[in-house]
Amino acid sequence: MTLKLILASASPRRKELLQQLEIRFQQKTVAIDETPYESELPKEYVTRMAHEKAEAAWAKWGKPDRLILSSDTTVVIDNKILGKPSGYDDFRTMMQSLSGRQHQVLTSVVVKSDTETKSVLSETHVYFCGLTDSDIDWYWHTGEPPDKAGGYGIQGLGARFVRRIDGSYTGVMGLPLFETAEILSNFGILTNNKE
Repeated sequence: MTLKLILASASPRRKELLQQLEIRFQQKTVAIDETPYESELPKEYVTRMAHEKAEAAWAKWGKPDRLILSSDTTVVIDNKILGKPSGYDDFRTMMQSLSGRQHQVLTSVVVKSDTETKSVLSETHVYFCGLTDSDIDWYWHTGEPPDKAGGYGIQGLGARFVRRIDGSYTGVMGLPLFETAEILSNFGILTNNKE
């Protein structure tokens, strides 16, 4: 039986990344409550979100010949989750907290079939340069930050603030391809030839 893969995400970035693996899939959207629990740790939160997205997608489209792939990404500094900025003031506060410092980008990937669920967590350390007020104002007015976790996109204009990363570049974008390929190969969707 050939499994049909469903990407349970509305993200155009995740779609583009998954296409790089040269596998066939459908993209479908699920909506869940993404509010963190009180005192929930960032790693627990991002893992729970990816699992809840997979479960919600399975409830809608799950069949024995289907495979659900879901993912969630969060930006963390000082153990605090930075979501999408609610407006300019929130964005400015985020950028000031990231300025000249290291933060983490956590991406959880879940793959679910009718018999098993596998997951992996990618953690990348991102180092920002120091940001001036004019840097922050300029970036906001590009229109890029409002729909980005942590207020920036590494694959876009926000890359100019990133001095270096330790970890997965594609994980920061929203879907760590190495880990995703490995997990999909466990389900027979993708075979890695790494020797």
